[in-house]
Amino acid sequence: MNVQSATTDETQIRIDLAAAIRLACRADWHEGVANHFSAAVSADGRKFLVNPRWVHWSRVRASDLVLCDADDPSTMKRPDAPDPSAWSIHSALHRNLPQARVALHIHPPYATALATLKDPTIHPIDQVTARFFKRLAYDLSFGGIATEGAEGERIAASIGNHTSVMMQNHGVTTLGATVAEAFDAMYHLERAARTMVLAYSTGQPLEIMPDALAEITAAEWEDYTDSQFAHFAEMKRVLDKEEPDYKD
Repeated sequence: MNVQSATTDETQIRIDLAAAIRLACRADWHEGVANHFSAAVSADGRKFLVNPRWVHWSRVRASDLVLCDADDPSTMKRPDAPDPSAWSIHSALHRNLPQARVALHIHPPYATALATLKDPTIHPIDQVTARFFKRLAYDLSFGGIATEGAEGERIAASIGNHTSVMMQNHGVTTLGATVAEAFDAMYHLERAARTMVLAYSTGQPLEIMPDALAEITAAEWEDYTDSQFAHFAEMKRVLDKEEPDYKD
């Protein structure tokens, strides 16, 4: 976990998660009132916030986020219960994966398009795609809309010790110690997928980096972790000016 901003400050986590939701909406990554972002607020990671059921992402505020306990199945009997697939996926992630302090699950256009291909691999064909070289899980066993607990458990198991996953016939998920890290990973994962889809659209063969060069490039990204926090901070400044109610 990055010590720069590891925190259980629920107020700040609410603000950051609401910001990520608004920013995802601005980028057209969301899908109607579906998809889910969550963030842990307890030291053990099992108490987490998630966006409220069927509220449009452009309207979500920090105070709207729903506090859940990953070990409490009665959550779905509450009047403020989250979407069933949100509970299935995110309770499993927060129960099973220590790296899932924050979990962003979404169906953005390019990553989802890539996920529909027989081979959804993100190949290292530029520096952004190379960021994910051998650092991306692939879930190739889609089991339908994840409304049952077993599907959430299966998804969590497919991620293993990775922090990003391409979910075939489904979408993508990024995990992080903080909202900033998970958001930056999602931003670049969607950019990488866009590059792949556009490159495929030319009909020409891909120029894939040799493994050694791809690994060097991926490792270089790990030297720029501070940029992840700067990126998110800058985007929050945009929201502070244009949509300040996200903090409410």
